[in-house]
Amino acid sequence: MRKINEIIIHCSATREGKPFTAADIDRWHRQQGFRAVGYHYVVLLDGRIEIGRPISQVGAHCRGHNTASIGICYIGGLTADGRFPKDTRTSEQRRSLLLLLYTLRQMFPNATIHGHRDFAAKECPCFDATKEYEGLK
Repeated sequence: MRKINEIIIHCSATREGKPFTAADIDRWHRQQGFRAVGYHYVVLLDGRIEIGRPISQVGAHCRGHNTASIGICYIGGLTADGRFPKDTRTSEQRRSLLLLLYTLRQMFPNATIHGHRDFAAKECPCFDATKEYEGLK
C-alpha cells in the first residue's frame, strides 16, 4: 500500500445542480491526456460515492502532491450560471464527504486534510476544507 500523507478535496468546477459522474470526469481527463480519472473518489449530488482510481494507484489531481495523497472530488463548485465559484455541496454530499473523510482518516491516521486551493492558485474546492475538517479524527 502507498504511504498516504494527505487527503486533498476538489470540486468538479461544474454548474450547481448539474449531475455528473466519475465516468464523466474520466472522459474529461482522458480528453486532457490523462490515462484515467485523476481522483480516487467522486461524491455525486445525491451523496453516492463512486470510485475513480484505486487508492493503491497514484492519482493525478494535485501537482507535486499526487504520490502520497488521495484525491476526492465533489460534483459542483460553480454558480448555476457557471460564472463564479460557490460551495454547492448538497446536504447529501456533505454527509457522504464527512463519512468518507472519517473512514480514510481511520485507514491513514497521520494524513492531513486539505483543499486543492491550499496547493494551487484556484478556488477549488470553493470552501476552506482545511479549516472545516481540522478537528476530524
